[in-house]
Amino acid sequence: MLAQLRGAVVLTLIAMVVFGLGYSLVGTGVSQVLFPSQANGSIGPDGSTLIGQRWTGPGWFHGRPDSDNPLVANGQPGSSGPSNLGPRSKVLVAQTRGLIRYWQQHGVKPTADLVTTSGSGLDPDITPADALAQIPMVARATGLSAARLRRLIQSQTQGPELGFLGPAYVDVLQLNLALSRLR
Repeated sequence: MLAQLRGAVVLTLIAMVVFGLGYSLVGTGVSQVLFPSQANGSIGPDGSTLIGQRWTGPGWFHGRPDSDNPLVANGQPGSSGPSNLGPRSKVLVAQTRGLIRYWQQHGVKPTADLVTTSGSGLDPDITPADALAQIPMVARATGLSAARLRRLIQSQTQGPELGFLGPAYVDVLQLNLALSRLR
């Protein structure tokens, strides 16, 4: 009995070292070699391209709203998740109407994505249509022409991942950094 117990304990310790420590160190090492930017969170001096950020004021392009504070795009740091509000929810209808009013006050004809929250609330990307819809607001606030902003959006538009996965997208942080260089 003691020999069987000793064998089980030794096997458990070996499995813990191999799978608990070794596997995670190999995974970390491979990700650092093959994908160093993503493995380190893509953090730069102005933020991360992997996590949506809050942009205030009409002089910037905004991301999708989050479920913590849907009237402010990417409003509350540190949390993630959907609101779980269904299509018949009065709260969801009120929030959506509030977002529509917000965008219309800034001269934007909002797209569906600009007035609905994302699944995680941390999406860093918007569609090119979302960015194009915000041109009147950004043009008025910055004094840049709509044509120049369209070219900027086009230059920042990324194609589908691997050429076929998902739609084209625009990273809001990169777009706003490019916008700040134009000013």
